[in-house]
Amino acid sequence: METTLTLTGANLIAGKPSSQGQGSVQGVDPRNGTRLEPTYSEATAAEVRAAVAQASQAFRANRNRSPEEWATLLETIATEIESLGDTLVERVMAETGLPEGRVRGERGRTMGQLRLFASVVRTGDWVDARIETALPDRAPIPRPDIRSMLRPTGPVAVFGASNFPLAFSVAGGDTASALAAGCPVVCKAHPAHPGTSELVATAINRAVETGGFHPGTFSLVHGGGAEVGMALVRDSGITAVGFTGSLGAGRAIYDAAAARPIPIPVYAEMGSVNPVFVLPNALATRAEAIGKGLVGSVTLGSGQFCTNPGLVFAVDGPGLNEFAAALEEAVAACPVQQMLHKGIADGYDEGVANALATEGVTTLAAGVTAGGDGASSGAVAVPRVLQTDAGVFRKQPGLNQEIFGPATLLVVCRDVEEMTELAAGLEGSLTGTVHFDAGDLDAASSLFDAVEGVVGRVISNGFPTGVEVCHAMHHGGPYPSTTAPSTTSVGTRAILRFARPVCYQDHPSELLPSALRDENPLGILRMVDGSLTRDALS
Repeated sequence: METTLTLTGANLIAGKPSSQGQGSVQGVDPRNGTRLEPTYSEATAAEVRAAVAQASQAFRANRNRSPEEWATLLETIATEIESLGDTLVERVMAETGLPEGRVRGERGRTMGQLRLFASVVRTGDWVDARIETALPDRAPIPRPDIRSMLRPTGPVAVFGASNFPLAFSVAGGDTASALAAGCPVVCKAHPAHPGTSELVATAINRAVETGGFHPGTFSLVHGGGAEVGMALVRDSGITAVGFTGSLGAGRAIYDAAAARPIPIPVYAEMGSVNPVFVLPNALATRAEAIGKGLVGSVTLGSGQFCTNPGLVFAVDGPGLNEFAAALEEAVAACPVQQMLHKGIADGYDEGVANALATEGVTTLAAGVTAGGDGASSGAVAVPRVLQTDAGVFRKQPGLNQEIFGPATLLVVCRDVEEMTELAAGLEGSLTGTVHFDAGDLDAASSLFDAVEGVVGRVISNGFPTGVEVCHAMHHGGPYPSTTAPSTTSVGTRAILRFARPVCYQDHPSELLPSALRDENPLGILRMVDGSLTRDALS
């Protein structure tokens, strides 16, 4: 049955509406510029403090909840989101301009990752329980009983992302993995989709109430500028931060967290150019197919994916002209792209203009500038392929910066050695892609080594857009793509960001967490004296 909700325009502090601040946040339909009701109250400093205080209380109250209870909470959140039905779909479309199919697909991904984390929590093995039994007779020094496992860090601040209003937002991967670890969440809604955020937050709060969890397990605050987010990051009750967004905002949050009297980790996913490398034999034999595929990847989602391929490197030689022609033909057929909001559209235009202002950078191809697709003249972008050579690229570090939107820069290299040299000098990215054929294998080996050093995911003969939510996925990379390259924001290892190891030495059995007790009541896989087993200790 579909749930009907009336939007309030309020912050949701431990499940209760609160509107102490001024009404300054309002959604805008990027397709036509229409302002969407209601106007949302920006959280005051007192409301932020109250949300964090409630989260701290919830952390203590929920501490002994069973894995089954946490798993059920995640599943119930998914069910509650599903019950929002078309109300949610229509609001997302109105606040983002995204087509219905994309919204329904993202909603499915959001529910899917909540249920995936539930399965991990229910199994329980993720806590990495380790037991070294006491050896009182060991010489020359007896060994004490030592046991360790991962425990939740405490309240987590999550920032909703603009480009994924569901999957990377209020109930997205950061919130799902924090709750899976046993951490309460205070979420800062993205100001571009406040109504969507309230709907999803209400679904979470209903699940919290149904499961009998402390109401401070989840809160939502609104803010149009940086003040609310910074107040949240600086609050001493917050123990970690999850963020997806721009490099500037992510770095500011990271710096604020590091400047606290007690610094905390920030897991920020930021700018990424996701380079693509086309080796000579692949270029000579598949130039047209690679060119068309690349344009499809660049324009997917109007180029507003964190894995958008913003750089492509190819060697001057057989197939290059055909590759360039394929790029021109495919881009020329692309209509103007609807963007999520005018701020992104303006940023895209500025990024393209800055690149073209660089001597030696030209436009290889551009999409149509008007007509046909129904997009407004406001929050839109024209797809583009820009072109330069390796010499210019090497001298202009600004060309290695992300242009967020449907654009890519083709860099023509003299040979594979020059391409490999450029690859090794790139800034960190989430992904790196290499197109090669059998005749390229010798050259591919050294190139892959260089690419691996600067990215978190290496892709062979494919395109980077599209991130599978699964156990093996790593969605992270060296700075500036993330602030913590050893962690992922997608996939089940994301839960590890919000947990820390705790060791118990000669601890009373009755006070141990269930995962470390002799009888192994949870039936989880544990390392006991160096061997993995699900057996109880005899």
